[in-house]
Amino acid sequence: MDLKLVKKLLDMISETELNEVSIEEGDFKLKVKKASESSAAPMQFQMPAQSAQPPQGQPAAHAKPAPAAEEPKQAADDSQPDGDVVKSPIVGTFYEAPSPDSDPFVKAGDKVEKGETLCIVEAMKIMNEIEAEFSGTVQKILVDDGQPVEFDQPLFIIKK
Repeated sequence: MDLKLVKKLLDMISETELNEVSIEEGDFKLKVKKASESSAAPMQFQMPAQSAQPPQGQPAAHAKPAPAAEEPKQAADDSQPDGDVVKSPIVGTFYEAPSPDSDPFVKAGDKVEKGETLCIVEAMKIMNEIEAEFSGTVQKILVDDGQPVEFDQPLFIIKK
């Protein structure tokens, strides 16, 4: 089947109120299913509750002192350091290093340049590098390694 035809079919389906379409042509099979608004709404309500709970449970789950050292910083969120906030552009899982046995991309107090990688947010098995939008000094890392993050959730505070 021609890819242009598939795209045209997908465009036509998206303009209709159909929720699911299956097309078979010889060995080629195409099944398109739209996500309904009712199934997307519970996802939006569940994610904030999950992202709020892991910081409380993480120190018990990790015997390393590093996550425990991050906990008091998170409890003091009322007194945010001075600087600009870098927010997550996508929903996913926050990783401070390229691999579990690697050093973090940045730590509090590090100077960063515009375009430098600050962290990775994994979404659907795709590792998305989050880069600094401006140069400055990392004042605070607001998320623990491996924690789920929401769209537009603050990740870092960087002083220009």
